[in-house]
Amino acid sequence: MFDPKDHIRTVPDWPQPGVQFRDITTLLSDAKVFRQLIDAFVHHYYDHEIDAIVGIDARGFILGAPLAYELRTAFIPVRKKGKLPFDTLEEAYQLEYGKAELQIHADALKAGMKVVVMDDLIATGGTLSATCKLVERLGAEVVECAAIVDLPDLGGSRAIQAAGHSVFTLCAYDGD
Repeated sequence: MFDPKDHIRTVPDWPQPGVQFRDITTLLSDAKVFRQLIDAFVHHYYDHEIDAIVGIDARGFILGAPLAYELRTAFIPVRKKGKLPFDTLEEAYQLEYGKAELQIHADALKAGMKVVVMDDLIATGGTLSATCKLVERLGAEVVECAAIVDLPDLGGSRAIQAAGHSVFTLCAYDGD
């Protein structure tokens, strides 16, 4: 059975002392492992009714685009503020040390569409929660929020679930 933890590098004290950074580039740099990673998500969502994968800038793009391709559905990017060229909706969210904003094209989703929101990791849940709000403002339904890694001690997955959204991850790191 595929376990992404076997292929995730932990970098201690980065970007600051006390942080155990979970580096997924080691998952992506091995072609066989990358395929197993995408296949794990494909198998999970294969029987779901999904109209689009919404990928969060930037690592959600890496996962979401091939997943959308394999599921034969649309891929919708959510970008950092100022990166989309057309009319947008934006949503502010809290970072560990400040605020940021995400944007989606105002015509990216239609009312009633069912989407999976995709990122690489769930920490505090800010980016996923902000993206869910954007999706819902366009009238679409969040089927699930998906990521490779959950850091449950930081509370993000609980916050997303408390807001009424299902969460799917392939692994979790407790205590760090």
